[in-house]
Amino acid sequence: MSQHYKEITSIEDWNAALEGSASRPLLVFKHSTTCPVSANAFSEFSNYLNSDAASADTDYVLVKVIESRPVSNQIAEDVSVKHESPQVILVKDKAKYWTASHWSITEAHMNAVMN
Repeated sequence: MSQHYKEITSIEDWNAALEGSASRPLLVFKHSTTCPVSANAFSEFSNYLNSDAASADTDYVLVKVIESRPVSNQIAEDVSVKHESPQVILVKDKAKYWTASHWSITEAHMNAVMN
């Protein structure tokens, strides 16, 4: 079943998502809208969300790193992960559980970690 992501554009959106990770896993995708590598990673992220493997018990958010730089920086600070883009970060209980960036962001990699 296909899952949907929410684009977060404010610190308030991020704080709410981070709080929610105390009870539900949160998968954050940091996307650069000007980068071909990020475009490829976004395609992999979308394929994962459209696969049967994507859990309905997980929240999915997208942050455009250029357009929402303060949010991107706050995420890096709050989960202690050096900013990269593209980047995917799995947050559980308000802390980083797993992260991958660039060409490591694949549907298969997300399947393996998430299931």
